[in-house]
Amino acid sequence: MQTSNIAVVNRRGEGRLTRGHPWIFRSDIERKPDGAAGVVHVQASNGRPLGQALWSPTSEISLRVIESSADAVIDAQWWHTRIAAALARRTGLAAHSNAVRLVHGEADGLPSLVVDRYDRWLVVQLLSAGLEASREHVVEALVALTGCEGILARNDPAVRTREGLNRETTLLHGDVPRSIEVHEHGVRFLAAPWDGQKTGAFLDQRDNRVLVGAHARGQALDCFAYHGSFALHLARNAAHVTALDISAPALERAMENASLNAYDNISTHVGDAFDTMREWYRAGRRFDTIVVDPPAFAKSRATVGAAMRGYHDVNMQAMKLLAPGGLLFSASCSHHVDRAAFLHMLQTAAADSGKSFALRAVTGQGVDHPEIITIPETGYLKGALLEDVS
Repeated sequence: MQTSNIAVVNRRGEGRLTRGHPWIFRSDIERKPDGAAGVVHVQASNGRPLGQALWSPTSEISLRVIESSADAVIDAQWWHTRIAAALARRTGLAAHSNAVRLVHGEADGLPSLVVDRYDRWLVVQLLSAGLEASREHVVEALVALTGCEGILARNDPAVRTREGLNRETTLLHGDVPRSIEVHEHGVRFLAAPWDGQKTGAFLDQRDNRVLVGAHARGQALDCFAYHGSFALHLARNAAHVTALDISAPALERAMENASLNAYDNISTHVGDAFDTMREWYRAGRRFDTIVVDPPAFAKSRATVGAAMRGYHDVNMQAMKLLAPGGLLFSASCSHHVDRAAFLHMLQTAAADSGKSFALRAVTGQGVDHPEIITIPETGYLKGALLEDVS
């Protein structure tokens, strides 16, 4: 083994690996590898082998362990085998949707790799310099295992900048259309792989959309509706759904999706959710079912305080806007806000609304976005279904 291909970590970094977390931070490296980004061996300060990792020279997360064995060969076959194992864990999901997350990064033992399937096409994100060095093996394995017609890299997240990588959206294989029709538990909508949020749609909310849609009734409101994926599920049982979003183009796509399903009980309203709900409350308007699914308010630890105030405010307004006996589904996708903090926020919002709520369900992300209990970052989505019992 070449000395230049070895990263030596201190006891704190070693302890993190022992506790089941694959990340080693720059501050925990005693001796850096000499080479460029890629796969390197990891050792404790006493020389004990700790496995192999993706090495990112400029990143705060300098090492992401991918293999516990120092003897394993990280080649094309290794990537094929590891990705195949991730795909096998999704067996059965295709019966319910043609859009599924196939690889969820660290949760599938493939740190910084995201792979989403949209029908016959894949959208991937390679989010570390260490992984980028193995791009060819990743693409080769995905093509062989899925038979996809095209692979699009949505390598535009800001984290790529911290990795010393370009932010780009580029084809890696074949071709990928600008929009793809998604089927999800009987609902159809258009994903936008080239320019939509995330990789083209919010696949992590699939199970929550089904849950809320099954319980929807009366007049329903979908806050932060974006392309209306919650609204579409609400429309199956609600008398009428209002899709509220600050983006007019997003709501135009929501109406396209409504037409795709032949739903005539969805309308849109362009406006800021905070201001609009206050106005409607003062006007005496009420809803029987409300979904509050805002973007991530907490982008970093430093913004958690402001984010919690925002979550509290928007949920309190939604609670006040509920008709007696109404249902509220609230979600947060900020991984800096844990479940305990999220539920505490709902508790204080309920108290400040002057109403009483029963907790009917606590939810997370879809099963194709597995959460590893020793890696909190893999579980970022929290949801709660509340019923007004005032």
